[in-house]
Amino acid sequence: MKHLKIVLVMAIAVNVWECSDAKFGEKGEISPRRRRCYDGSLPKRLKKRDRKLSLDSSVEVCHRLYPRVSCCPTKRAAYQILHRRDARIFSTNNTECAKLLEEIKCARCSPHAQVLFHSPDNDKGPHREPDLPRLCHDYCRNFYYTCRGHIPELFQADVDEFCQYYGRRDNGLCFPDFHKKQTRGPASNYLDLDDYEKTEDINRKHKHNCYCAQEVVSGLRQPVGVVNCGDGSQRLFILEKEGFVKILTHSMELIKEPFLDIHKLVQSGIKGGDERGLLSLAFHPNYKKNGKLYVSYTTNQERWAIGPHDHILRVVEYTVSRKNPNQADVRTQRVLMEVAELHRKHLGGQLLFGPNGLLHIFLGDGMITLDNMEEMDGLSDFTGAVLRVDVDTDCCNAPYSIPLNNPYFNSTNQPPELYAHGLRDPGRCAVDRHYMDTNRSVLILCTDTIGRNNTAAGRVLQILKGRDYEHEPSIFELKSTSSAAPVGGFIYRGCQSRRLYGSYVFGDRNGNLRVLQQPPAGGAWQEKALCLGSSSACGSTLSGHILGFGEDELGEVYILATSKSMVQSHSGKLYRLVDPKRPLVPKECQRPVEAPELLVTACSRQCKNGHCTPTGRCCCSPGWDGPFCRVAKCEPPCRHGGVCIEPNKCYCKSGYSGEHCEKGEGGVVGEARDGILDQIIDMTSYLLDLTSYIV
Repeated sequence: MKHLKIVLVMAIAVNVWECSDAKFGEKGEISPRRRRCYDGSLPKRLKKRDRKLSLDSSVEVCHRLYPRVSCCPTKRAAYQILHRRDARIFSTNNTECAKLLEEIKCARCSPHAQVLFHSPDNDKGPHREPDLPRLCHDYCRNFYYTCRGHIPELFQADVDEFCQYYGRRDNGLCFPDFHKKQTRGPASNYLDLDDYEKTEDINRKHKHNCYCAQEVVSGLRQPVGVVNCGDGSQRLFILEKEGFVKILTHSMELIKEPFLDIHKLVQSGIKGGDERGLLSLAFHPNYKKNGKLYVSYTTNQERWAIGPHDHILRVVEYTVSRKNPNQADVRTQRVLMEVAELHRKHLGGQLLFGPNGLLHIFLGDGMITLDNMEEMDGLSDFTGAVLRVDVDTDCCNAPYSIPLNNPYFNSTNQPPELYAHGLRDPGRCAVDRHYMDTNRSVLILCTDTIGRNNTAAGRVLQILKGRDYEHEPSIFELKSTSSAAPVGGFIYRGCQSRRLYGSYVFGDRNGNLRVLQQPPAGGAWQEKALCLGSSSACGSTLSGHILGFGEDELGEVYILATSKSMVQSHSGKLYRLVDPKRPLVPKECQRPVEAPELLVTACSRQCKNGHCTPTGRCCCSPGWDGPFCRVAKCEPPCRHGGVCIEPNKCYCKSGYSGEHCEKGEGGVVGEARDGILDQIIDMTSYLLDLTSYIV
């Protein structure tokens, strides 16, 4: 009994000492070791049934924030203090702002609530109950930009003044990132627990160093790429593996009718790992004027049926329709090149234009050995290579020309189209449009696999003229931490995120995103993981396998993913990479949206019997001649004053007949002509001769 009395006396003394210590000292702040609730009382351990209680959204959020110790241990009544004064101030219909407000309301239940709300800086002014706790600086700025337009009565100053009053930049306690050096123990707030990373929510200490994958559109069928046309309309063109290209407008509306439908030509694989299908799309840099686009896909037509190859990879030029800017004209097809391939993996096939206007074509090795190449009789000279061609040619007989500075322009044993070689399985490449060195070389980065049959380990290559990447070192080698192949992304040149500017964003098929950055002074590239926030923090989260990356006109990066590998499944989604520290579309990043226009060039309007080159020349189809191919051509020419009215079809004068008016038997193809008709023919012939003379 004597010992029991001693214990009781000591407990009372400790309690009195702790309660007295709860008041502010001369420095105006209590010690972080003495956790106190908003009213100065000690925090209490929640019972198990209270931790599982979810009476409304605020209760659920606060129990997740403080699962073990809280200043609101009872059921519904304890949470009424959260809404007593906040009902008027903390009211908004904005979803993103409401999520932050629900978190901030829970600060009154924090075991450190007295420190969070009774800031010595805030107490210098007139005494009043603070509306907000002391916020960490990054969290404060994010809260300001997210909510300032929805609860204006709370924001009467700019962001710097607001965060100077409510924020905290030193090492003191702030919400939601509590001081890391404070005493940890079984009753600590869950944000301070050592095993917090094991919970399903994102680590709030690093929450605002992460990025968000914002879901843009869903229900896509195996999307493999997303590109923009650069005409000011800010449209996105989504490629589906089966052979469709769909348009996503600036208002995020997916147009029902496809921009390009070539699914009858495309041979696509159904099983996972089969890369056949629509591979890539690239718009001409001058697309707004000439309407040219270039597509690569796999096919297997009858004339290629004989041989050991499985399919061919075809690169084709199309022109947008003169009547509908949201539809390509499939009748304008011009084949640039065809490459025979043996296997259904390591295909490559990406197309992209550099700032110099040259078209780059990236091809995988197709898992082809030397024996295969001999058996295919040289049809695979392009495999595992980067080709560079110039499509801006006036030559009507060839779809492209060879740039004079290609490394093998005058070579006798290498194709002149070759720019670099030694690639194995390029997983998409990116060109930096804001970089060009003194030699006018562009910066091109590609992800690639290291082993011929190994898709686990990867590398990042900088593509340079004439290099052989069988032996050339990479700028960065990826550690083989998973069995997923690397997928190349883009060099970020957008405006929304300042932290990502100039970084190479890429990942692997398992959804692991990474960032590669080069120091400003040069040197070795540095790689780090790219953190993505959870769905509770970002509103959506990236899920499934990554299929590719994309870029819009403003330089923002997009991610394509799917949860299933079958082509027929509608599980594909398009995400946009967003920096949560910044507004979704800052004012300095806004650009006017231009309506897509019809082609208005003279060639597109008048070239009826031929095709227009990217430079605007009208190349005539067989049987037509003259300016814009308006004059029919007959071989051999019409005789005895006959007029060629259609290809190889003469209109004969009276007294002559035959296919070329070579027979003097009267009539035209057996029919006689009167004098008036002869005069018309003579006048027509004269005008044609005069036109030819003027031209």
